[in-house]
Amino acid sequence: MPGDRLEGLNLYLIGMMGAGKTTVGQELATRLGYRFFDSDMVIEQSTGQSITEIFATSGEAAFRQIESQVLAELASYTRLVIATGGGIVLQQMNWSYLRHGLIVWLDVPVDALYDRLKTDSSRPLLQQADPKHTLETLLNQRQSLYAQADLHVRIGVRETPEQICDRILQSIPGVLKPKLEPPSEE
Repeated sequence: MPGDRLEGLNLYLIGMMGAGKTTVGQELATRLGYRFFDSDMVIEQSTGQSITEIFATSGEAAFRQIESQVLAELASYTRLVIATGGGIVLQQMNWSYLRHGLIVWLDVPVDALYDRLKTDSSRPLLQQADPKHTLETLLNQRQSLYAQADLHVRIGVRETPEQICDRILQSIPGVLKPKLEPPSEE
């Protein structure tokens, strides 16, 4: 089972808002016997404010600082599946935490992201006149960062969270570094 091969290694789900990181992450955690955390939910619980309120009152830079602190705290544990915020990859220091685990990029086409998010008013970065263009711009800015993930999972429009989990779990052994065997004593 992939969970055994992971040996407690955390799984970090990265990708654009609306990619399904929370839904897929919850399913993965259940299948692996891991605990699940959504970094945005942890931020909201610890600050007592919604992400939208933090953006409005303190700005994106303050939000990114809180996001990094939460990631650092979560990274100190093992056996977690963590759904990260879409912009977590923007801060270089966050990569030092992400690289302690297995990083999985859930890559969803912009049209599908837009369909999922067009009625969601809780996304501060999409409160623009043309949210689809904003999604395209954000993805273009972040794509090379997302591509640094250990595992790149392109998601089909009709794929279910269960099917996505199946593919991730089947792919994990191929991206884990083999354990070094101790030299034999002859």
